[in-house]
Amino acid sequence: MSGASDPITREVEDQSNHVASGGEVIIGKIAKEEVMENTPNGTPNNTPNGVSRERHLNGPDQVVPSESYTTSLPGEFVKLRIESRGPAAEPAISVPGLLSRTVARYPDATALATKKADGKWHKITYKQYQQRVRTAAKGFLKLGLERTNSVCILGFNSEEWYIVDLAAIHAGGYAAGIYTTNSAEACYHCLLSSRANICAVQDKKQLDKILSVRDRLPLLKAIVQWEGKVDTSIPGVYSFDQVMEMGAKEPDTELDNVLKTIAVNECCTLVYTSGTVGAPKAVMLSHDNLTWDAFSISERVGDLKPTQDRLISFLPLSHVAAQVVDIYTTLSNAICVYFAKPDALKGSLVETLREVKPTRFLAVPRVWEKMYEKIMAVGASSGYIKKQIAMWAKDKGLKYHVARINGSLSSSMNSLPLDFTTGEMVKFWIDGSSFGYKMAKYLVFNKVHETLGLDQCTTFVTAAAPLSADIKKFFLSLDIPIVDAFGMSEASGAHSLSIYPKLSLDSAGELLQGTETKFGGSISSNGPGEIMMRGRHVFMGYLNDSVKTKDAINDDGWLLSGDIGRVDSNNLLYITGRIKELLITAGGENIAPVLIEQTIQSELLHIGYAVLIGDKRKFLAVLITLKAKVDPETADALDELESEARKWVASLGSTATKISEIVNKKDPAVYKAIEEGIGRANKHAISNAQKVQKFAILPSDFSVNSGELGPTLKIKRNVVYEKYKDIIEDFYKE
Repeated sequence: MSGASDPITREVEDQSNHVASGGEVIIGKIAKEEVMENTPNGTPNNTPNGVSRERHLNGPDQVVPSESYTTSLPGEFVKLRIESRGPAAEPAISVPGLLSRTVARYPDATALATKKADGKWHKITYKQYQQRVRTAAKGFLKLGLERTNSVCILGFNSEEWYIVDLAAIHAGGYAAGIYTTNSAEACYHCLLSSRANICAVQDKKQLDKILSVRDRLPLLKAIVQWEGKVDTSIPGVYSFDQVMEMGAKEPDTELDNVLKTIAVNECCTLVYTSGTVGAPKAVMLSHDNLTWDAFSISERVGDLKPTQDRLISFLPLSHVAAQVVDIYTTLSNAICVYFAKPDALKGSLVETLREVKPTRFLAVPRVWEKMYEKIMAVGASSGYIKKQIAMWAKDKGLKYHVARINGSLSSSMNSLPLDFTTGEMVKFWIDGSSFGYKMAKYLVFNKVHETLGLDQCTTFVTAAAPLSADIKKFFLSLDIPIVDAFGMSEASGAHSLSIYPKLSLDSAGELLQGTETKFGGSISSNGPGEIMMRGRHVFMGYLNDSVKTKDAINDDGWLLSGDIGRVDSNNLLYITGRIKELLITAGGENIAPVLIEQTIQSELLHIGYAVLIGDKRKFLAVLITLKAKVDPETADALDELESEARKWVASLGSTATKISEIVNKKDPAVYKAIEEGIGRANKHAISNAQKVQKFAILPSDFSVNSGELGPTLKIKRNVVYEKYKDIIEDFYKE
């Protein structure tokens, strides 16, 4: 451990065949190392709960001694689960230490790129990045940022977001992102619970939210706006440039003194849960949580290219997946980050993709679904010959990739000459050989990839929610192997990640090395059961909430995910349900809704969402939305049908162009088509109890603003249940 002068004792325990209580075998555990550093007098300095508060001046990469793996109190330290070998043996490093290391290695590599009003990309190097972070940190200290208090950040992804985030950490505070869709009251909760001294906002719209609750925030000292005209006549409101000018005038002394006291095993970032049930909780992530998970992800990807790789940042940075990938994995590997436009998810993302041509791409399922819809729309308008070529190419692409995934495509076949003539070679070509694949790639795939802006991309990832296996299969046939990642805020982002060709269309990724996994309630080491996680990526605790911290992490240090899953012989994880979402019918049958919902959606490609109903009920029913056009300004779902949904409705013989027309008149053509689609889906049911018996079309599609979707576009089931409770009750009236 760099910076730690006290002796470190290692306790190594062979766990390879360890069987936990109930016969549950821990997956991924080889050996562990416990850091037991002593204070100068040789006695651990701990608070009554066994967590150290004493600060040393060996930072920022020091490990302060502690006897506990968890805490819910600010300013405390936790023990690290460092192992004796493998990825979990990687030396711990702080966020400031990571930035300094990358600057030392790649000072002139491009770090961040922003497209300005003149249409040109403005770029800064990693050396300039660090200089701006330090300047902002000095400005924050001048404004009164206190140790373990927060700097909340409210705005779309930008250079300023990154600088504010890292500056808050450098200055000894906590960085805390807030979703831009949050109401003023939701922002107030984050600011109050994180003891915010400073709030950085993007524009006047977000500023007004904070000003409306400012009187109830006695610890808030400054609001910093980084975009648009700033009304600095309002007391305590500053422009970002003013803060930078303020910091530039300050000597380095105070900042350097703060950095000396930082430890890798203390909190540096708060990630707020989406709050689908109750108020959002503040997940405390340490320096080691974030930097180690980024390292583990990098190890799994394996072929990251410093100074050459490019990534587009567009997913909300207040979400842990975007933070660990967009900020920390890129920082670990000197990757250039390009910022998308704020309306990326409303349609402009594809423009940025075509211009930047990222080499790595992380998206949520809704983004992949929208791409799928666009490709299908283009295909539907193509002529007969183009359709036949596309079908032939997709067949070749799918067979080729399935062969690679199954390990049945030999390297010799992968380099076949174009002039082979033997009958066996011809048969292989007809059946989907490398030659057929290469021809399909030349004729079709390259053009599709170029249209999407993914022609230089080598890693395609989906995360945050399940993506239909059918959609993944579709993209696989187009030479785009989408791999899965699974994790949660409490696991710093990622616990599993597949890298092609080791994947399965219905898995949630391969378990990351250096992590441990077991399945609660299962008599088998492979599950199924509740997925439980342990490792250096597991969070410290919920800020100021010891009760919920103990609920989330058991006495043996296992993080309870709430997801039900299993693992196969290839170490691939499968999510089979969620405990809180599990439906238990009146007949006592446990039903995981997601798989049934996805089956219905695969049979009815033009509907929006399907939400299964049936908890404590006699039978299953489903709420259906139709895909609607979106207001480009507010992102609200409109009454007007989306173009492809409208074509589908017309193909059924209906003249409806609005959702209200279909619902109010109970359009017979549309209702019949949906009933038939559900009937087809029911054929896949494993029991009569898992068949859907009734459905209703909702009066509008889901959106973030209307409350049914979270920031990463996951369904908020409790909101849907409450909002449409009358419709649900109608299902079960005698």
